[in-house]
Amino acid sequence: MLENDRQDPFEDRLGAALRDAGDGFEADRAALVTAGRVRGRRALLRRRAAVVSGVAGVALAGVGGVLVLPSDEPAGPARSTVASGGSPTAAATAFSGDDLLRRLKGLLPQGTYGEESARGSNHQLGPAAHLVYDDGAGAAAIGIGFARVEPGSAQVRELMACPDRNVTPYDDCSSDRLPDGSLLKLYRGYEYPDLRVDTKLWTADLVTAEGQHVSVSEWNSPAEKDAPVSRDEPPLSTERLRTLVTAGVWREVVDAIPKSPKRSRSAAPRTERPEVSGKSVGDTLAALLPEELDVVAHGVQEPEYAYAVVDDGRGRSLVQINVQYGMGDVAGQLYADGETLPDGTRVATRQGPGEKAGSGVVMWTVDTLRPGAAGFRVVISAFNTGDQNKEATRDAPALTMEQLRQIALSEEWDRLR
Repeated sequence: MLENDRQDPFEDRLGAALRDAGDGFEADRAALVTAGRVRGRRALLRRRAAVVSGVAGVALAGVGGVLVLPSDEPAGPARSTVASGGSPTAAATAFSGDDLLRRLKGLLPQGTYGEESARGSNHQLGPAAHLVYDDGAGAAAIGIGFARVEPGSAQVRELMACPDRNVTPYDDCSSDRLPDGSLLKLYRGYEYPDLRVDTKLWTADLVTAEGQHVSVSEWNSPAEKDAPVSRDEPPLSTERLRTLVTAGVWREVVDAIPKSPKRSRSAAPRTERPEVSGKSVGDTLAALLPEELDVVAHGVQEPEYAYAVVDDGRGRSLVQINVQYGMGDVAGQLYADGETLPDGTRVATRQGPGEKAGSGVVMWTVDTLRPGAAGFRVVISAFNTGDQNKEATRDAPALTMEQLRQIALSEEWDRLR
């Protein structure tokens, strides 16, 4: 996906992208009621795979997508060692979009190429390249993207962690530290977590000790979405993905990204939306679940999200919860048909079909917003299956709407405020 942001390549623009794109990743949900919960899971669901794009104008990738934009890179190479102000600097040589495509082709096995798009290192959205490649076994989309990240940060730890299989099905994933201190994650999964289409998504992410991030993605179809599967598997093996993503030239591309100018001392500090740790959410949820339920699986996803799979003796039931700040601006929409408690807490409930493709799955939700400027929201949902991607295994969730309400309104959540 042609996407990077030099100030914060994943977090900030991703939230904006999700809002602007209308949260188009998952189908058949009540958009306003669940939009905040989806925003709370953006770090997990929208960043797991590529930072490279298909040929569509604007789209979101399935497991970890980011905003897809058509390239507006001027044609032809544009290499320079002069900064935009015109004075010579020690900055790395710039790479044009054509440079990136040429280097990418040079690192791929012999084949033919179809649609191509790319942005150079001086592009305001950051460098990236995409092409359709055919080694004789079928056309396949391949993309590469670049960014800077803060070494050792929570963002990097999250980026390089393999997904939770209870939430995202995949075939294989490994995350290792290389001899030079770089982190390498190799992932083999699917474009659609509910597996409704057989489109496979394989990715490789490299984060160096200096904070250079290179991400490669490939599919077994000529586009990541809305294109027929053209081959059994993506064209590059795990070992070839490793070789491609670790090629030394890509670190030079990251180095060539112009650094953002430092803020003046008089500039107003940037306001960050607080985040609640997934571990805190998970621990609190575990303490609030009814004692008669047997917890057979549980997990957290940073930030803000946790889940548990419970069994009351009649089958497994998924319970998931999001705790997040900054939702007061959409309170009028989220809780328009709900109630307001005497202390000012707003409550909305919903019972409807599940948010994924599992047959017969229902989703029961209690959504709450505490009073105050922080916009502190707790939203909990339960399902009549232990896995949303699979068919229902029981008639109703293991928790009643009243039990969900009691959990969501518990004063224990105030400890996280």
